Amino acid sequence: MILYLDTSVLSALFDTRNPERVGITREFFVARISDRLLVSELTLAEIAATPSEALRNAMSELADRCEIVAVVTDADQLASRYIEAGAVSEAFSADAYHIAIAVAYGADVVVSWNFRHIVRRKTRDVVNMVNTMHGYAHIEIAAPGELL
Repeated sequence: MILYLDTSVLSALFDTRNPERVGITREFFVARISDRLLVSELTLAEIAATPSEALRNAMSELADRCEIVAVVTDADQLASRYIEAGAVSEAFSADAYHIAIAVAYGADVVVSWNFRHIVRRKTRDVVNMVNTMHGYAHIEIAAPGELL
């Protein structure tokens, strides 16, 4: 299975404020060891903007264990379509880009802890409607715990 991980999945492994989420994320990485894990250049840019050097280094090390994919033209156009259709607010366009990059690379699932903009019914429905309208495959959007 091809799984696209957004930055929230990588950062959750080191979030000591939420031990339950750390544990679920750790279980996720163990359970999905044989899957193809993708992160994007966008993810790397978000990691690079992390203020804490220790956290930035830990997340970078984890990202290096994944396949790093570029932001391609298809993803740029698709992200704009998601925003226009209301799947994700323009104020959170990076979230639309994460989903679009996953779709452009043929991922089966976008994995995220972002329940506010990504892992929610409206986003799933609108993303897959847009994908159907423009000839892209449907994609699942899930939190790490849903894939255990």
